[in-house]
Amino acid sequence: MRSVPPSLPAATSSGGATYRDAGVDIAAGDALVDAIKPAARATDRPGTMGGLGGFGALFDLKAAGFADPVLVSCTDGVGTKLMVAIESGLHETVGIDLVAMCVNDLVVQGAEPLFFLDYFATGRLAVDDAAKVVRGIAEGCRGAGCALVGGETAEMPGMYGPGHYDLAGFSVGAAERSALLPAGIAAGDVLIGLPASGVHSNGFSLVRAIVTRSGLGWDAPCPFAAGPLAAGPSLAEALMTPTRLYVKPVLALHRQGLITGAAHITGGGLPGNLPRVLPAGLTAVIDGASWPVPPVFGWLARTGQVDVAEMLKVFNCGIGMVLIARDRDAVLSQLRAAGEEAFVIGRLEDGAAGAPAGLRFTAMPDFGPAGA
Repeated sequence: MRSVPPSLPAATSSGGATYRDAGVDIAAGDALVDAIKPAARATDRPGTMGGLGGFGALFDLKAAGFADPVLVSCTDGVGTKLMVAIESGLHETVGIDLVAMCVNDLVVQGAEPLFFLDYFATGRLAVDDAAKVVRGIAEGCRGAGCALVGGETAEMPGMYGPGHYDLAGFSVGAAERSALLPAGIAAGDVLIGLPASGVHSNGFSLVRAIVTRSGLGWDAPCPFAAGPLAAGPSLAEALMTPTRLYVKPVLALHRQGLITGAAHITGGGLPGNLPRVLPAGLTAVIDGASWPVPPVFGWLARTGQVDVAEMLKVFNCGIGMVLIARDRDAVLSQLRAAGEEAFVIGRLEDGAAGAPAGLRFTAMPDFGPAGA
């Protein structure tokens, strides 16, 4: 847990080795804790007990309103999207990505995210940059309704290059035992897609390779932005658009009994993620022309000469969450009333009895003309 150690006598100048000489600055760590305390406090929610500074964090499930809870936990990172943040100096939103990659996985199991912890590792702590990252984590937690209850900052000289850092996130949620997802998925259910905000946090090793191939710098005007390029974001700013948080719309539908399942579309895309929540013997039949593909994916496909099958395997291609529902109109009505955009992207059909769950496209997504 991040904590401020008690005051100690000043180090002597005897010439002996010190931790700071070895590359670890305890004072910098203390400064980071002080800088992020207000952001962490702003994420408190019912059930939170205490604050930063203990050896562990406490959470009261009864105070959070659960009667017969099952805990759901997950962990994730941001991957090589961090390299874009590091190379461009844009550290403000990777914390949102970190939270989203975890809590979006919790909610598809019917769980309400309760609390979050982060792990920030670096070679030499740059307090201002680290504080930007952790403030982003706090912003993500507020958006997901979960508390940032603690974390760990590790300064490890020699492990990371200058200016480099790594992140890991850990989230715990809870669901009533009788309300876990998936539940009751069957042939005839419809597939409703919620749009992605962009690339989210998967496939950035390929993204970075394509950017290198393009010859553009991170500060170049974004080549796929709408409107005059000079007035738009830089390439890095566009690619750093954070992963969408889907917690609130998915939980609202689940609490009304309107969905039988959901799938967070991360690495592996639709083919790699949607079948994970389906019972054996069912096939997801998807119309890839049923939603608009964001321009970033067309630019990646054309610039990298990436074929459609590879795009679908690596990226979300514009759909970040798939909801499975029986009553299409009720779900769409609820989403639109909440200001959410949604697309009916397909349906579930019976496949071979006992066969693994599958997926097939009736039409492929449109990434735009090859020469554009």
